[in-house]
Amino acid sequence: MELVVPPCYEIIPTCHLHFFKKKGVVFLKMQVLQWTLQQPHLTMFTASCYYREKDLSLQIKLCSQQEMLEKAFVGETTIHQTIVLDQKKAKPKTTQATKGNLLCFNKPSFQLKQVLSQKPNLSMDTETSPFETSEMLADFLASTPLLSESWRLCNLATANSPKSFVVDQVGSIGYVAFSGTLSVSGSDPSFKNLVRLPVHDVAGNYLFVPLHDQNEGEEPVMVQGALLRIFENIYSDPSFQNQMSTLMQTSQSIIFTGHSIGGTTASLAALWLLSYLQSNSPNLSVLCITFGSPLLGNETLSRAILRERWGGKFCHVVSKYDLMPRILFAPLDPIAPIAPLIKPLLQFWHFFMTSPHLGLLAVQRNDEHEAQIFQFVLFHLGRSVEAGEEATGVFRPFGNYFFCSEDGAICVDNVESVIKMMYLLLATGSPSCSIEDHLKYGDYVERISSQFLERKSFMEGELPESSYEAGVVLALQSSGISSQEPVAGPAKDCLKAARRMGRTPNLNCANLAIKLSKINPYRAEIEWYKALCDRSDDQMGYYDSFKRRGASKRDSRVNLNRHKLAQFWDNVIDLMESNQLPHDFHRHGKWVYSSQSYKLLVEPLDIAEYYRTGMHHSKGHYISHGRERRYQIFDRWWKGTGGGDEENKRSKFASLTQDTCFWAQVEEARGLLDDVGNTRDPSLSALLWEKMDSFASYAKKLVETKEVSVDVVAKNSSYSLWLKDYNELKSQREHFRPQFSGFMNREIVP
Repeated sequence: MELVVPPCYEIIPTCHLHFFKKKGVVFLKMQVLQWTLQQPHLTMFTASCYYREKDLSLQIKLCSQQEMLEKAFVGETTIHQTIVLDQKKAKPKTTQATKGNLLCFNKPSFQLKQVLSQKPNLSMDTETSPFETSEMLADFLASTPLLSESWRLCNLATANSPKSFVVDQVGSIGYVAFSGTLSVSGSDPSFKNLVRLPVHDVAGNYLFVPLHDQNEGEEPVMVQGALLRIFENIYSDPSFQNQMSTLMQTSQSIIFTGHSIGGTTASLAALWLLSYLQSNSPNLSVLCITFGSPLLGNETLSRAILRERWGGKFCHVVSKYDLMPRILFAPLDPIAPIAPLIKPLLQFWHFFMTSPHLGLLAVQRNDEHEAQIFQFVLFHLGRSVEAGEEATGVFRPFGNYFFCSEDGAICVDNVESVIKMMYLLLATGSPSCSIEDHLKYGDYVERISSQFLERKSFMEGELPESSYEAGVVLALQSSGISSQEPVAGPAKDCLKAARRMGRTPNLNCANLAIKLSKINPYRAEIEWYKALCDRSDDQMGYYDSFKRRGASKRDSRVNLNRHKLAQFWDNVIDLMESNQLPHDFHRHGKWVYSSQSYKLLVEPLDIAEYYRTGMHHSKGHYISHGRERRYQIFDRWWKGTGGGDEENKRSKFASLTQDTCFWAQVEEARGLLDDVGNTRDPSLSALLWEKMDSFASYAKKLVETKEVSVDVVAKNSSYSLWLKDYNELKSQREHFRPQFSGFMNREIVP
């Protein structure tokens, strides 16, 4: 996942380069894989390769996502050396050659590494390995002024703590920074009591509406109560509202930021503005940068943010040992052994942030208590890592995590990998540094904002065999973990797992697209069957022809295709609900429209089968008791796109009836018609007539606006036959009403 950044920075591609042979000439091919943030002055790189006594220069420039750059190698390629180009040096330095056939650059702003084999595999036409991008994303963010400017304003907000926040504008970018020493009187010092994220404020204005669109069976979105009250107090301040209104009018981008507890306030403010912008749609980008922020909410909140595609709008800067971002992984209930120790720790941090020179004197530190807190948090963080997705902890991270150390930084967005990196980094620390690291973000920002990575290189004999392995090694160095430390192996595995888990949902989505193309013939056969039914001489139409079908091969094949399509879409839902697809899968136009088309075509057949087999007698009518869950999910997908809200004027009948439950309503109306003829209860009869009149009006409107298919108005369709009986009975009822007003409900008209 890439960080969302203000538009004032340019984007450059990350590429794979490889050999292929075409008509006897060996070509070097560059394929753009993704786009990454970069400043304007770092948008072009030149690599020089010495082949025999000739110089080959390859110039890499900005290009479109589909564009390829090709440079021809004349003659037979017999390069024996691996060349590493250092940006500061005029000539490339060479090392011992390694086996491989990939020419690539993973860190273009610092080094360009070329790994060429003795005899390249000329048939290679696909990518041989993925890129490790966690460090590269961190590097590019560090190359902008966003971190340093955000930290400067965080300090200013903390210094002006009675005001709670500061607002500033730099060019077209607006900054809102929140104090790190905010608190609410009477709030829970352990920060463990969760409350529901509100939909409205006290005045009835919308706050976080999009986040409440959770899946069926999910827990509600919950956040820490005291942290929510801090945000609500600031949000209700007229000064905050006025300054935000001005900032939205004068800025192209707004960045929320905060240190410590101010970071969670910044996250809530960003979520509020993102929710507001979704309904008001101004052209305004939002980014949230936090420093040492505690966790905010539960897993449902994390999933909701991913579903809304907001994960890339959050960057949580976490230092190597800082305890605050990790502390809520531990159970800090009143009965927890370290619960009484939390309040003094918070007081120490707050005093130090407001008065750095007096903090050590104002609150006496206790080494034994710090060790207790450190071991307790480390133990429960380790248990969360072991449990993985089955972890029972209340709080879960969301967004991108920017792990920084004295040696660099890496950026990770996969939840499980974030938790594991938190554990592995903390495991290399000590109680005292876990407390002090919460107060050192200014030092880290200053370090990572400089070009500290320029001095990084691989020792001779240790050059990895692929760009991916090179990226993992560099990321490990940037996280501050030495290759000799015991946690180096698990940390490497964690980074690789993060990359793998990040790719898997997209690969599953791509595989589903292939399967979707393979099941299209089943749908085409059903469409062909519908066309035949609608043109049939019996004039029953699509729905009734299938409901009254015989044992013909054509009918059996259509029924089999119906089952195959249902199996495919049930599998799609299973993958989505088990988090094996992108969290915003239900917002991809391809899948929303495909599911809607499937529902329009096949659900009438499911309704026909339901009433054909008499299931309504044992279970009840289709809409309330027999409708498949997949159709209800597809309804929510379609509604989420705004589909169905527009009223289009049609000049001819729709190809498929737009209300997929129309035929189920026809079947219910037929039942009402039978019931009204058998009842002698005047009040029940009036209720039945009211329901039939309502459906008749609704169906008439659909027919008049041509929102139904031609099979609905076919001469012998169930709807046409019902309408004929309904009109006859209604005519009788109206005819006898004036003559027998005192008896019609009891004796003459049922």
